[in-house]
Amino acid sequence: MIKVSVMYPFKEGARFDHAYYRDKHMPLVAARMGAALKSYTVDKGLAGGTPDAPPVYIGMCHLFCDSVESFNAGFGPHAKEILGDIPNYTDLQPVLQISEVVVG
Repeated sequence: MIKVSVMYPFKEGARFDHAYYRDKHMPLVAARMGAALKSYTVDKGLAGGTPDAPPVYIGMCHLFCDSVESFNAGFGPHAKEILGDIPNYTDLQPVLQISEVVVG
């Protein structure tokens, strides 16, 4: 199993609409990816290493798929639509990482 993490670095003054991300963008991703997406989570950053430090990431999601190939097959055909929705909830550029899940 793999996990695709899409993370939005915190930046003072940046816009990130958590409600839109949770209620509209991520359901769009799930609908377009279909069976290729096994599950997903959404995180809202609260703090950094100390309670008064800003979070490293203001928001993120983790997409779980059987393999990189299944992720690409589910996401690829809809990439333009999914990526085109980003300006509806943020002006930040996401950071992406694909990981192998070794304990789940």
